[in-house]
Amino acid sequence: MTVVLEIFVQNILPIFILISLGFGLSRKFPVDINTLTKFNFFLFVPSFTFVNLYQTAIGVDSLKALAIALLILLANLMLGWLIARVRRMSSGMAVAFQNSVAYYNSGNIGIPLITLVYSTGALSSGGSNPYLDVALATQVMVLLVQNLSINTLGFFSAGSTNRHWRDSLRTIFHMPTVYTVPLAFLLKAAPFDLAQTPIWVVLTYLKNALVPIALLTLGVQLARTRKLHRITGDAWLATFSRLVLGPVLVFGLIHLFGLTGVVAQTLFISTAVPTAVNSALIAVECKNHPDFAAQVVMVTTLLSALSLIAVIYAAQILFPV
Repeated sequence: MTVVLEIFVQNILPIFILISLGFGLSRKFPVDINTLTKFNFFLFVPSFTFVNLYQTAIGVDSLKALAIALLILLANLMLGWLIARVRRMSSGMAVAFQNSVAYYNSGNIGIPLITLVYSTGALSSGGSNPYLDVALATQVMVLLVQNLSINTLGFFSAGSTNRHWRDSLRTIFHMPTVYTVPLAFLLKAAPFDLAQTPIWVVLTYLKNALVPIALLTLGVQLARTRKLHRITGDAWLATFSRLVLGPVLVFGLIHLFGLTGVVAQTLFISTAVPTAVNSALIAVECKNHPDFAAQVVMVTTLLSALSLIAVIYAAQILFPV
């Protein structure tokens, strides 16, 4: 019970306090959700991705983490497609269901969760904390796959259900993450250190702003969600697939690739986070079953407060350091 309480207090509670602050402020004051969302999409997430990719030494474990993140995405897309076929969903609903299962909150919740777990939480090493750097490098690979895929394939598939594919493709190239990743790798190979330039200070400030602003934004987004009083059976099914089947899938892949220690723990924990809020934003933007998408985001976010405790506890036992 002591370990479970420690996980909740140090890893889960701070995240939900920030989400609750955003939720409460949005109910009290007229917070502009579009502005917050643009700050996240166009400033904080690209800066975080760029800084971490630029600083991260891409080793064998990172490449394995990248490969597993890709396989997890494909497995979840296939799972969503299969369930949609069995339940004979319409094409639009099938896409919304797939997106809610395949795309998870690797940035808004995944990054702060991993940071807390390996800095002050149950899996921290104390002292200089060497585990945190390895964990964040692994999580960056997950974030890279999730960000690129949801801002390309996620937008394209949702948009193609009710508008021309050219319009969906145009939306993809408006997302800065598409350009951030190749730019980071290009500058890593350049014969100068970007960290010694004034722009690095700006990028670092923007990177550090991601965790608090993203969680506050999530709270605001949840406060604006409508029609949550009747949760559909498809929403519960998507929730089960995201919070339960997600960790089961990655457990098998971790053993298949022979990963251990912090890398295995990080992958196992990060795939158990709730559905990405961006999947609901995409559904709203593309007018593709936005109520269903919002329901899944809300339910998975609330239930993850309990499920993540079990996953973090299991990670200590399954993949000891």
